[in-house]
Amino acid sequence: MARPAGGVPPMSTHLVDVSGLDVRFGATHAVRDFSLAVAQGESVGLVGESGSGKSAALLALLGLHPEARVQVSARTLRVGGTDLLSATGPQLRDLRGGVAGLIFQDPLAALNPLLTVGAQVSEVLRRHRRLPARAARQEAAALLALVGITDAQARLGHYPHEFSGGMRQRVMIATALAGQPRLLLADEPTTALDVSVQSEIVRLILRLRAERGMGLLWVTHDLALMAGIVDRVVVMYAGRVMETAPVDALYGRPRHPYTQTLLASLPRLDRPHRPRAALPAEATAPGHGAQTGCPFAPRCPRRFSACDTLPPLFTDGATQAACWLLA
Repeated sequence: MARPAGGVPPMSTHLVDVSGLDVRFGATHAVRDFSLAVAQGESVGLVGESGSGKSAALLALLGLHPEARVQVSARTLRVGGTDLLSATGPQLRDLRGGVAGLIFQDPLAALNPLLTVGAQVSEVLRRHRRLPARAARQEAAALLALVGITDAQARLGHYPHEFSGGMRQRVMIATALAGQPRLLLADEPTTALDVSVQSEIVRLILRLRAERGMGLLWVTHDLALMAGIVDRVVVMYAGRVMETAPVDALYGRPRHPYTQTLLASLPRLDRPHRPRAALPAEATAPGHGAQTGCPFAPRCPRRFSACDTLPPLFTDGATQAACWLLA
């Protein structure tokens, strides 16, 4: 990873402290000048449609992009006190699972199909908490019980394919918690689940986060879901932050036209017959090629001449939005 010229940034008390993050996959500029801060115990939602760069940004927080194929640079990229721009292999291994636990979108793909779930949870316990084999197995059973898996001791010997989708996600959560992390990263953890199971997993994650005082970064395309989950929301589009605000301010008075359109497109129980907003399609995917103006301008209903120039983030109270309407 590379750091632009300008010296070493000052230390931060945030669990996540990111500024000027860029991620490139060859010709595709997936993340552009991205900044994010998450404090201890704070919950933040990172929201964007498919291709917005949210998952690419999340993987950069743990140094999970393969260096041979992906270019990652930033002014600051620090998670849990670890500077990812200069971190060694052992430091990255301590970060992943120890400081920060990651819940993947698809647990069947994330869990090793050749190992029992007991072996996989125990591996994290032995690596990050230095537990001997017998103690690790006992703690693994306790973690499975904690996340709601019945007959946990017996289920230690089962393989991922022997669990339902919801139960596999509970195993994934137990694995993420095993290293006693201070930060929980959730990458669309309910997307692959049935609707009836989604609410159970959401409640479980929120309960465990509160009990353990962890910071939470929840990545999702579902803006409605964030209303009852997080303290603050960051909205991404075409690799850039469009708006960031406390959750009440964002839902009560969104400032960026993109956020306004997303909220207007959500169904409302109190207005079931109200027409919902829709965004026009784009000829090319956002994020490809150079950005000389606002990336949302081609689809924006409020576009005007200033939008041909890339806007900075303007501050309005506790809200920041990258829109010339706030200038």
